[in-house]
Amino acid sequence: MKVTDLTHMIHTEMPVYPGTERPVLQKANTLEKDGFQEAKITMYSHTGTHIDAPAHMLRDGLYLDDFKIDQFIGKALILDFSKINVPLVELDNLRPYEEKIRKVDFIILRTGWSNYWGEDKYYENFPTLSEESAQWLSEFALKGIGIDAISIDGMNTDTFAIHKMFLGKNILIIENLTNLESIGQESFILSIMPLKTKNADGSPVRAFSIEDWDDF
Repeated sequence: MKVTDLTHMIHTEMPVYPGTERPVLQKANTLEKDGFQEAKITMYSHTGTHIDAPAHMLRDGLYLDDFKIDQFIGKALILDFSKINVPLVELDNLRPYEEKIRKVDFIILRTGWSNYWGEDKYYENFPTLSEESAQWLSEFALKGIGIDAISIDGMNTDTFAIHKMFLGKNILIIENLTNLESIGQESFILSIMPLKTKNADGSPVRAFSIEDWDDF
């Protein structure tokens, strides 16, 4: 069995979506003063590697705590578009995977953009789905769709159409994945367990893949 961490480390200088404050990790107690260590953590619910609930964008959308726990784990298919060098993943790029998509719970889009984490380029010109591609994918019985970039929508959007297509079908969105190149199989088990908080419009997750599950 091979387990791969797909999560960016949370720290005070990490990249965040423009307009969002960076997380604050403050030492609240120390061994020297108190005999134990404890930290105060302040951050937005969509910090780092995280998932979006329908309530993130939709007025009557479900929160993460409305879903059963099995929504956050299942069989995933990785689609590698890191070398196609186009701004949009079009429907023609997806159609060859149709039968495989029908057999999984999650689709993971590998764009290669996590290589630019910490650079200004991370926020610019990353590949995204076309609206036609997103609409097509939203018709499958998926639990979620993930990407190794800061958003499933382009940065110039003011409508967040791709978000709304998926969230409108209760398909969770996973953003800021990393280390996808370390996954050696096209399909694998994916876990994206969120914090269990009330009315969660989103949550940081410790995302990881499990390959060769049958060997466990």
